[in-house]
Amino acid sequence: MTHDHDLVLRPTAAQTEAALDPPPGRNGGDLVVETLSGLGATTVFGLPGQHALGMFDALRRSSLQYVGLRVENNAGFAADAYGRITGEAAPLLLSTGPGALTSLAALQEARAASAPVLAISSQIPTAGLGGGRHGYLHELPDQQASFRGVVKSVHTVRSQSQIPSALAAAWESALTAPHGPVWVEIPQDVLLAETSLPVVTAMDAAPEEVVPRPELTAVAAHLLSTAARPAIIAGGGVVRADASGKLRLLAERLDAPVVTTFGGKGAFPWNHPLSLQSWLEDRHTTDLLEDADVLLVVGSGLGELSSNYHTFKPRGRMIQIEADLGKLESNHPALGIHADARLALSALLETVDERSDPTAPERVRTLLARVGERIAGQELTLEQDVLASVRRALPDGSPSFWDMTILAYWAWSAFDPRGANTMHSAQGAGGLGYGFPAALGAAAADLSRPVLAVSGDGGALYSIAELATAKQYGLDVTWLIIDDGGYGILREYMTDAFGEATATELARPDYVALAESFGVPGIRTTPESLAADLAKALATPGPSVVLLPAVLRMFAPTHLDG
Repeated sequence: MTHDHDLVLRPTAAQTEAALDPPPGRNGGDLVVETLSGLGATTVFGLPGQHALGMFDALRRSSLQYVGLRVENNAGFAADAYGRITGEAAPLLLSTGPGALTSLAALQEARAASAPVLAISSQIPTAGLGGGRHGYLHELPDQQASFRGVVKSVHTVRSQSQIPSALAAAWESALTAPHGPVWVEIPQDVLLAETSLPVVTAMDAAPEEVVPRPELTAVAAHLLSTAARPAIIAGGGVVRADASGKLRLLAERLDAPVVTTFGGKGAFPWNHPLSLQSWLEDRHTTDLLEDADVLLVVGSGLGELSSNYHTFKPRGRMIQIEADLGKLESNHPALGIHADARLALSALLETVDERSDPTAPERVRTLLARVGERIAGQELTLEQDVLASVRRALPDGSPSFWDMTILAYWAWSAFDPRGANTMHSAQGAGGLGYGFPAALGAAAADLSRPVLAVSGDGGALYSIAELATAKQYGLDVTWLIIDDGGYGILREYMTDAFGEATATELARPDYVALAESFGVPGIRTTPESLAADLAKALATPGPSVVLLPAVLRMFAPTHLDG
């Protein structure tokens, strides 16, 4: 008897001939790019270095599109955004030691935000592996140890025959929920040596599905069906799983209000009658969620920002659906369901009973009115007008990428993304410099629409070199820089805590002239002309910079009250 698992695909005569007579002039780097193509990659990001030249030489013999950035960390941010937009693992090619280590902050953000990035670094020659101090250029005693606590998995290659399998295993790891960055390192001599191995063709690296346990979804469905006041918190896991449609169906079937986390922006329609929008940093929202007798949390670990700085204390029964096992019940006891959000929501939709609650839309309207009254009492018209101008200027469906800056913190709570997977920020790890290089990665992923990047002047200085990248590749990114002459939010924090700020003020270059020196058009705008200037820049193909000199303030926090 022949079983399915006993079947072996036999090569054709043409395949056998090609394998026995591979083309000359190939090296280990060719095995890397051939494997990436076989896995389905089309675009790679990176920055060359001496040890990694074998990979970069092989790129010219491949069909892969290469986008080279000027700083490795920025290349990591670009790969992160490409992974978020496409759902594919974004290859990131790096060199040994300093080049590799410079990517760490970007890989931390990718891990926190569940963005699939396949980082491939060179390594010192094979003879130097093992921890000895041989004095090779860029040598680290244990390079992968620097990445082990940041990425999902690490893979070390020691021979050319290991390259396809190691990359396939890493690819599968990156795309298994929760998505995330992975690390592969290949010694310089392995990359440079000529190879007689056959050309790598199609690779099988299908990610594993994280399927919910049926007995748990049955209990969850019963709790939700019989709840008096259910509510839902939708996190980034809903967006990553492309499950916003299923979330909407479930919320409507239960008449349950929905709030989205800052990482889950767009997971639920902003103006839906059941939408609490994203006002998580507000005590009114916290009170409503605490009052729920059954609270469904999908794709969120309820970390610091999503829990109103850990002031959220649920009183009812909590159900938590989370693909990241480390986040499951890490902050609150719950009926924990380890699963991909899409699969778990599908299971609930099959078994949950419809319930009707005519008071739910009114409770939503009341809460949003209270939030609006609170903000209106703080004289923050400038901030609200600037954010509204950005929303008017940005075409529906165009993605936006926000650095860690005061306008972004407003956007987390108050910006309507108008669609799932359109608004992205660095709120996962919280590092500066994300917005512009990430927008470049998104522009490389989708050439059909403009992309917006938003930075403060502090974050902009982390990424200013990438204006050269934007110009070189003609990437359609408009970069809005809010210039307040310093680290604005840190200025606020220090003034509130200590009475005055220290080390927050920055010298102010002429950003418009700086952009133009790269051949990128720039314009200085005002709050009154921002919407028109930004819309014009977004409608003009290619990169551009819009500079808004303005001092913005944050709305008062509620987690410090009482």
